[in-house]
Amino acid sequence: MKTIDDLEQQLGGLRGKRVLVRSDLNVPLDHSGDAPRITDDGRVRASVPTLRRLLDAGARVVVTAHLGRPKGAPEAKYSLAPVHARLAELLEGVDVSFCPVTVGDEATAAVEALADGSLVLLENVRFNAAETSKDDAERGGFADALAALADGYVSDGFGAVHRKHASVYDVAQRLPHAAGGLVAAEVEVLRRLTASPERPYAVVLGGSKVSDKLGVIDNLLGSLLTSGDRVLVGGGMVFTFLKAAGHEVGKSLLEEDQLETVRGYVRTAAEKGVELVLPTDVVAAAAFAADAEHDVVPVEAIPADRLGLDIGPNSAETFTAKLADARTVFWNGPMGVFEMEPYAGGTRAVAQALADSEAFSVVGGGDSAAAVRTLGFADSQFGHISTGGGASLEYLEGKQLPGLDVLG
Repeated sequence: MKTIDDLEQQLGGLRGKRVLVRSDLNVPLDHSGDAPRITDDGRVRASVPTLRRLLDAGARVVVTAHLGRPKGAPEAKYSLAPVHARLAELLEGVDVSFCPVTVGDEATAAVEALADGSLVLLENVRFNAAETSKDDAERGGFADALAALADGYVSDGFGAVHRKHASVYDVAQRLPHAAGGLVAAEVEVLRRLTASPERPYAVVLGGSKVSDKLGVIDNLLGSLLTSGDRVLVGGGMVFTFLKAAGHEVGKSLLEEDQLETVRGYVRTAAEKGVELVLPTDVVAAAAFAADAEHDVVPVEAIPADRLGLDIGPNSAETFTAKLADARTVFWNGPMGVFEMEPYAGGTRAVAQALADSEAFSVVGGGDSAAAVRTLGFADSQFGHISTGGGASLEYLEGKQLPGLDVLG
């Protein structure tokens, strides 16, 4: 992939050049107060080094990004305005403006008003239906409008590179382009996970559903993991594994249609000598609530009227021990409902095990990244915290990612 240094050479310097940057600013927002509040600004902070690189070189930076899943039209709750405020704080000393549209006369005027070394953030790119259209012509027309705003393009939104969207894929075909520092770093980390990783290799999988992880489990067991490696399973998805092993799971989350698939994974792991580690106890609650009555119970004795919301303390100790001698660790998905303190113990234990480990550890974005920060861990305590949960998983599945392919 071409770098920003390559783009600088191609454009004959960056000073005075308009550079369109596709960032990943898809942050979680709390709308309970008078104004929306960012609850995890990790992706905004991760975007800053590439923006600084361009601004320091005198570029006129035009940032485009998405937030949430609007249905192709403006929705106030998905506005990037709160992100603009945080970005302006992080880019202290830089003129950071906000444009309430993405393309059109107002956007053109906002870009024309930029001085060297200043930045404008355009409104949510997904407020335009053409951004995510499957129709190449419709998407291409929108890409033309975006490309008209700039002299060059930098892809720095790793969390979106698995999408064939106008601002991710089509614009790169229309402008001199490069990978930003964040995208380049993410790709290097994922290559390290897939090409000759140090072993033992431990994969920690959590989150709600087995069906969300089918592709990555298939590829892990099919080609990435070998004898002596291990897969640790927690979160809501573990109850399908426990049911497949013959345990009753009460009212816990369960995917009945994946039971046979899970039994196949168990057989494949055993055949390859990959250890599959499941909890031996769980925190079972009377309801999905922080103040619900809850107890630690063995997995073979989950009450019929309760649901599991975290792995139990014995399981947390086991998971910690299984991670202690690992040399490479990939973690995607929390072990329980970490947002509620009674069910945060398993996720906290895994995070602490990785923080204490000498292994190369990658926290695979999304809920996992939010969890470690919510629980008080610093990014620096891990080898890498990915900004792209879905993109990371698809890379580990062995899929082609359009937003990377187009940068070749």
